Amino acid sequence: MNYYISDLHLFHNNVTKAGKNYDDRPFDNLEQMHLMIKDKWNAKVTNGDTVYILGDVAMRGTREELMGFVAQLKGHKILIKGNHDDVKDLRYRQLYEDICDYKEITDNISGRNESLVLCHYPILLWNNQHRGSILLYGHVHNSIEEYYFRKCLNEMNNEDFFGRRTGDRVLRAYNVGCMMPYMDYEPRSLAEIVESGSQSFHNFC
Repeated sequence: MNYYISDLHLFHNNVTKAGKNYDDRPFDNLEQMHLMIKDKWNAKVTNGDTVYILGDVAMRGTREELMGFVAQLKGHKILIKGNHDDVKDLRYRQLYEDICDYKEITDNISGRNESLVLCHYPILLWNNQHRGSILLYGHVHNSIEEYYFRKCLNEMNNEDFFGRRTGDRVLRAYNVGCMMPYMDYEPRSLAEIVESGSQSFHNFC
């Protein structure tokens, strides 16, 4: 099974109530956040699964603590680097099966193959988007940037663009930031993301 998640921001005090709580996360402190993330992750992911982490595992620094934490997370971990990921330490790099800036893979939903583009940053025009390719991204959290990215995609999903697509396909892109309501701080399968994320975006638009 493949799972996806982004923007854990481990060891970043300002994503908890002990700091500025940028994401309005429900954690009083880092200890609470770390415990929930680890417990949810390891209750769901097996060591035979693959987890694609779409960037910003943590803020820079706290290297020893970070390595210890990531080592406890189950599964084959692949890191799509974000702007806060520091991967110079070889010991840290060895915790991941692959580290890259961008990746294209194939996953499936109920036996139907789906082409995916994985990037930390939202991309307005991604490879094969008009042929049904799905973009998974992070970086923008639940911010004003996310709002305008969704708004732009919604406007592109009108009849003016249908002539460029195969059949009646719509553009599909999903923010897999852990703080999004449909992610709820745990890695999600593609089926979970598409089902819950699509409903969330429908309500948004």
